[in-house]
Amino acid sequence: MKIEQLLDGIEILNNIKQETKELIIEGIAYSSFDININYVFVAIKGHNADGHDYIKDAINKGACLIVGEKGIDDLPIPYVQVDDSRKTLGILSRNFYRNPSKNKIMIGITGTNGKTTTSHLLKHILESNGKTCSLIGTIQNIINGEVKNSTNTTPSSLELHKLIAESKDEVIIIEISSHGLTQHRVEGLAFDLCLFTNLDHEHLDYHKTMEEYFRSKMLLFDYLKEDGQAIINIDNFWGDELAKILDGQGKIVYSIGQKPKCKFKIINFNSKNSIVTIMDNKIENDIFSPMEGIHNMYNSVMAYGTARIMGLGSESILETIINFKGVRGRFEIYKLSNGATAVVDYAHTADAIFHCLRTANQKGSKRITHVFGFRGGRDLSKRPEMLSVTSELSTRYILTLDDLNSVSKNEMIRTLSYLNHSYGNEKGMIIEDRTMAIKWAIEHSQKGDWIIITGKGHEQYKQSFKLPTYFDTDTVLYVNDLFQRKALIE
Repeated sequence: MKIEQLLDGIEILNNIKQETKELIIEGIAYSSFDININYVFVAIKGHNADGHDYIKDAINKGACLIVGEKGIDDLPIPYVQVDDSRKTLGILSRNFYRNPSKNKIMIGITGTNGKTTTSHLLKHILESNGKTCSLIGTIQNIINGEVKNSTNTTPSSLELHKLIAESKDEVIIIEISSHGLTQHRVEGLAFDLCLFTNLDHEHLDYHKTMEEYFRSKMLLFDYLKEDGQAIINIDNFWGDELAKILDGQGKIVYSIGQKPKCKFKIINFNSKNSIVTIMDNKIENDIFSPMEGIHNMYNSVMAYGTARIMGLGSESILETIINFKGVRGRFEIYKLSNGATAVVDYAHTADAIFHCLRTANQKGSKRITHVFGFRGGRDLSKRPEMLSVTSELSTRYILTLDDLNSVSKNEMIRTLSYLNHSYGNEKGMIIEDRTMAIKWAIEHSQKGDWIIITGKGHEQYKQSFKLPTYFDTDTVLYVNDLFQRKALIE
């Protein structure tokens, strides 16, 4: 690609050499490890490292152009100074991959909880009705039917544009995190539809306040096309605020919720049968939610409403939703050999935990044992509320290890002990080994009990535990198998 095409739309702060205009660019990278001959290296200052410190490495590996924020004038190759390297990376990526989202139907989904379930359900609905879809999200990326590993909810802008360029699908559905928005990972994209599921206490180690967290989520709607449309759950306080703001900006807003003004008005929740009744164009429709819980009913209404706005008929959508198989690590239900029920869910906020435990109560659980932990180095302020919720709704809870990250095992165990003593009650206990905590919960369960295991969902364990398992689902199945074999021997 010619350099003038690559730099289209970039505000350059310095004077670049005349010969720069003759460059032919063959790739872009923001890590010096990924540099090849005739690549552009974009130097980005991160939390742990500064890309400007690796400019010489990039040059030695064949970079022909450097883009960065610092004033540098002694390099042997051309240098382009910009105000924001992260934002510039998105524009460069869009230009290099020739604006790959331009001819796609682009759907962005943000919110604290429900992004993954809503995106997978929407993909299922659309594909069952003849549209091909790529999905980029938390669990995995699916491009042209091929599953690719996902490392972040929202990839870098460079990877995002590359994935979209590879896609031959008609629709692109992207889960978009607050980190992804504040770090300009969707820069260069334009969306036909933007969805807001909810906002709950989360990531305040990064955003500091709920207001700042909300503003970061609201950034997604700046990327709407001129005729783009917003679909918002206004039963959530922050969703209601967002709808008012966007409406004031003259944007097209469709709301879901129980308020009279909602485009897709929720009339009734039937928790026992997982059916939510809505009003759509003055016609009542019953949506069967294939996943348990009122929170998943909201996800179902969100996916239904999006498909309707895209022109699909209500009957075909309703028939399709019934066949949805669910999402890995999202309220996965396992019937145990002793008559108890185990649930594995990704829930890691107080609100998400509330919905998991309340669903178990609504399904007639005799007792609820909640197994969960806290991630090291992450939002500390939400922990008391999580404990408060489980203390109120569970029969007993077991605090155990989640990802330690940079925190030592002993430090986390001390934290669990302190939190349990300070905010918990006689319901709580600590079993540090996660697999043994799940094993204890199953061993001490009986017919009619529910065991709710939250925090990890689809994610693999980052540390070794006593049982030879790598996921919460593996542990549940392994322990259940042990009990079945033990029963046969006895």
